[in-house]
Amino acid sequence: MKSLYLSVAALALSAGAAFAKSDDLDKRAHEIHDRVIALDTHVDIADHGYATAALDPGGFTKGQVDLPKMRAGGLDAIFLIVYTPQGPLTADGFAEARHFATAKLNAITRMTRAYPRDIALALSASDARSIDRSGRKVAFIGMENPYPLGATIEDVETWRDAGVRYMGVTHFGHNQFGDSSNPNTEGGDPDEKYGGLSSLGRELVAELNRVGIMIDVSHASRKTMMQVIELSKAPIIASHSSIAALAEAPRNLDDEQLRALAANGGVVQITAVDVYLKPFTQEQSDLQAKIKKEMKLESDEAMEAASDEVKAEYQKRMQAVWAISPRANVANLVDHIDYAVKVAGIDHVGISSDFDGGGGIDGWDDASETYNVTRELVRRGYSEEDIGKIWSGNLLRVLSEVQKKAEK
Repeated sequence: MKSLYLSVAALALSAGAAFAKSDDLDKRAHEIHDRVIALDTHVDIADHGYATAALDPGGFTKGQVDLPKMRAGGLDAIFLIVYTPQGPLTADGFAEARHFATAKLNAITRMTRAYPRDIALALSASDARSIDRSGRKVAFIGMENPYPLGATIEDVETWRDAGVRYMGVTHFGHNQFGDSSNPNTEGGDPDEKYGGLSSLGRELVAELNRVGIMIDVSHASRKTMMQVIELSKAPIIASHSSIAALAEAPRNLDDEQLRALAANGGVVQITAVDVYLKPFTQEQSDLQAKIKKEMKLESDEAMEAASDEVKAEYQKRMQAVWAISPRANVANLVDHIDYAVKVAGIDHVGISSDFDGGGGIDGWDDASETYNVTRELVRRGYSEEDIGKIWSGNLLRVLSEVQKKAEK
């Protein structure tokens, strides 16, 4: 009886120690999360909001990011994205793309002006730190796909003056600047169009360096990315990519790319997109293909053109894949961070969500759960200094270097 009592007592002590350890972890994680600037480098504007003047992130919305969710999760800073889907390389296509991109840019500036006490637009790293110290949230602007620039690079400075602080080279489908990691083969794209950058793309790299805009190589083909590194006189970023060694996916980076990015001084922003962290099993892939076929959403173009209602139905049906194998989670995200730190170094790794553009994992499914990422980093033994670098320090350092080189 005594031994049974001792066993029960030992279990109770063990459980108490575990709870105490968990409490200590949470206390330390919350303290660190409150002190660092948590910066997410890729947040899309949901299509249901950008097209009207009714974009209102001041209250809880259906989107994954709004001001209440940012406050709840301690997400301090975001890059809001001027995203344009790839279209034909024609004068009409360029004109339509510019109209589309301008609407998104206007939505971003309208949002920051509507809530000046809550959020402000940053144009530099020092701006971001100053805004954060004031107790407000920080908004940066990124441009995903420079397709709206058209057949020249003359307007790059105009977009810089409008607030754009990073610009991608490509998106889904080859554009006028280079080869994409996702060629639109159904639309007639060859596997390669230029063998990396086009001649105009090479001019774009030089112009982005000149005006002080960070170059983003997420969505660029491997050759395109490596050529950008060779040509760029300033550090570059991959704003929402993960690790190819852990999950083979078109915009994930292999070890050679990670080392090249580190040598360039750049940063890979590990992204919370499920299949970029944890690949589908064959059974999951088969089910997804079946759903897309039944809904006539087999091509990227069909998915882009689908209504909000159709997209919602697709997402509802896709929930069935998680019954086959669980979604990726925060631990998977930090596995990719661990790997990138090991290969590229602590100074070359950051974090992005791709919220409202396909991102979201168990434990970080919207901005209100941002703290959970910090907690997992603390649990794995990262110091406060390292967590500060991963969340924002590395990216802000790149931005500062890019702008300083442009000033010379």
